[in-house]
Order: sequence, then C-alpha cells, then structure tokens
Amino acid sequence: MRSNSKNYFRSNIIMMDKKKALIITYYWPPGGGSGVQRWLKFAKYLDKFGWEPIIYTPSNPEYPSEDNSLLKDIPENITAIKRPIKEPYRLYKVFSGKKSSEKIQTGFLNESGKSSFIEKISRWLRGNIFIPDARKFWIRPSVKFLTGWLKANPVDVIISTGPPHSMHIIALKLKEKVNIPWIADYRDPWTSVYYFEDLKLSKVAKKKHKKLEQLCLDNADKIIVVGETMKNDFAKITNTPISIIANGFDTSDYEGVKPVKPEKFNIMYTGTFLSQQNPEELWEVLGEMVKSNESFKQHLKISCIGKTDIEVLKSIEKNGLKEFLELTKYIPHKDIPQMQQNSAILLLCLNRIDNASYIITGKVFEYMASRKPILAICPENSDVAKIIRETNTGWIVPFDDKTNLAKTIKNSFALYKDNCLICKTYKITAFTRENLTGQLVEELNATIKTN
Repeated sequence: MRSNSKNYFRSNIIMMDKKKALIITYYWPPGGGSGVQRWLKFAKYLDKFGWEPIIYTPSNPEYPSEDNSLLKDIPENITAIKRPIKEPYRLYKVFSGKKSSEKIQTGFLNESGKSSFIEKISRWLRGNIFIPDARKFWIRPSVKFLTGWLKANPVDVIISTGPPHSMHIIALKLKEKVNIPWIADYRDPWTSVYYFEDLKLSKVAKKKHKKLEQLCLDNADKIIVVGETMKNDFAKITNTPISIIANGFDTSDYEGVKPVKPEKFNIMYTGTFLSQQNPEELWEVLGEMVKSNESFKQHLKISCIGKTDIEVLKSIEKNGLKEFLELTKYIPHKDIPQMQQNSAILLLCLNRIDNASYIITGKVFEYMASRKPILAICPENSDVAKIIRETNTGWIVPFDDKTNLAKTIKNSFALYKDNCLICKTYKITAFTRENLTGQLVEELNATIKTN
C-alpha cells in the first residue's frame, strides 16, 4: 500500500467544483462500532482530496450500540439524507419479552447464558424470511426516493457499503434506473460470512441469498473489499474489478495519548467478545501459570473492554482466573486509545470457523496504532496474521496450539519484568485513515473515468 497518497493528491487537485459521491450506509453516528467508522472516516477526509461525500442513512435505525463520541468526526456542513426505516425488531422485542429500549445484538452475542426458543426462531426468520437481511423493507422506499433525488441532485458515483447487504440491493436497483457508476464496498463477505451457516437456511433461502449476492457482484462497476482472501474468492465468481482498501486507524484519535507503563501484566481485549472467539487454551495456560508461578500471579490482570459473551466468562472462571478479571461493558471510542496504554499485551481472537481467514477485525489497526504488542490467536495464513507480520506488531499463535501459546506468554512476561516489552512497528502509516482515503479516491477517479 502506498503511504504517500496524501501528498500525491494534495499536489494534483485542480481547483474546481468537487466531485460528489452518494454513500448508502446503514451505520452512521451516533451508531457505534467498526461498521460506522469505516465510512465515517472516509467521509472525514474525502474533502481534502476534492470529493464531497453525501450520506444516505436511516433516521431511526436499530443500532446494537451507540457512541456519541464519534459525532465529532462528522464533517461540518456535510449533506446527510436521513429517511425513516421500518425494521422487524420492535415486533421481535414484544415476542421475546425484551424492553423497547434494549439493543439487538449482532453476531449472536449471549451475555445472559439463556438461549430461548424465541431466539432460535428469530435466527431462522432472519436468514429465511428477511432476505438479504432485516433492513429489506427500506429497499423499495429508498429506491423510489433516491431515483427522484438523483435527477435533481446529480452525483458522480454511488457507493453502497454492507453488511447489511440491503444497502447493495438499493444501489443495484438504482443502477437500473440512473446512469451513474456504482461501487459496492464489502466490509464483510455475504454468503461466506462467519455466521451464514448459523442462520439455519433452507435450500431455497440459501439459493436466493447467493443469487442476490451474484447480481450485486456482477452489476457493480467496481468492488472494494477489506482483505485479500475476500478478493480472491470473489474473483472466482465475478469478472467485476476488485480492489482492496483495508480498514485502519485515525491518527487524530491518538493525539494527546500519553504512554503508560502498565502496573500489571495486563492482557487486554477491546470490543465485543463472542463465544466463537473464546480462546480456551489461553485461559488454561494462564490458569496453570498462576498456580506454578507466584510472581506471575502477583502481576497478572485480564481486562475485557466491551460486551463479553457468557461462555468466555465461564471459561475464565473455570480456570481460576476470575479474581484477575476486570470487566468494563462500555467505553466511548474516544477513550479507548488512552485505556489501551494500560495494557501489556492486546489480545486479538478470531472466530474459530473454517473461513476464519476472511475476518479482519477493525481492532487490529487500532491495536497497532497503540504501539502495544498484539497477541493474535488465529490461523497463520489468515489476512490478519499477514498484516501483523508485515507491520511487526505482535505474535501469531494458531488455534489450539497450547505449547506455542505458553511459550509466548512466558517470554512476554519475562520481557515485561525487564521493562523490555515494546513493539517496534513497521510501515503502519499505510493504514492511516487519511492515506486509505487517498487510495479510495484513486478508485473513485478511475471508476468515473472508465464510465
């Protein structure tokens, strides 16, 4: 990746009316999480490269979390078109006995330990009835509104970002009605996403998902993905040009962050911690070391910042580590960079599934920006492992490799005691949000030039 995109574009922008991009996204502040940050950060920097972002997003979405600290990154005077959306979650809450104020979690997070019949039914409905997803009822009114809006307010390119993949269907149908280039941005794959098989799909439903996915891939003028594995797999089924633009970190989020020498050997995880990510071998190693090494016992701390699945907590307790655990359910995004400074090691755990190589969690880039060493428990051939190796930001330990994990923990603890546990990062500037926006602008300019 080129780290000089910023300078190249700043020196070559011609003073003229900015080009315009209509961005169709479900996630936008005050929504929280990585799904919000990708296009929020692109929108933040697009103006510097001669592009004006126009946001199309719901006015009343059902976000799994909210983070008002992200509002500061919305550019001044940005055009944000917000239209009402009808989602089935209100009815679901009535049937499941949830309060209207409760958030619907993504990724099958279970904090209570209860798995009700209603939850199982809702999962089946999600995959088999609400195709491609629960935002499907926003497709028709959005296409109708945007068709008229675009005639009066022309743009140079339409961008859809998913999941939810209903955003791509909106753009697909707009493509049929207006002669505007369309770029489809996939933050996660569609039918290859890690939870796809957990939806308990019928053969008919699976076929429909795949058909819609194929229509979007084939009819977009350009596809953007976040990693190499997704690009290679999409390239097997479509001839549409595909480019990789990774997620990243915003240097402005780290301004004023003060380095901290952690008082404990603090193994920290930030973000939602799902049961599919549970590193049982890590808890076993830590439990054994606590019993055999008094110094390690005196220094160990485990921090989970964010919502943590009950199965993860059970594993921690099972291995005698409850007294070392500090749980924090919610931290505004703006406070996470400083909190990460209290860690000795930042823990990264991919989902234990066959296609784990697809997963490039956004936290890996914010971890590397903290310049704290990353302990990544993931396949050695995964996209995440490749990024960590290329940037020299941590250690890779494959799933279930308890021997290698124990060795890594012991060595890192020895370095911690000697005040030598540091991370000499390499070429991480390629992953700054501003430089990544420069890459995006290359793709935007190329797409409108060829159309």
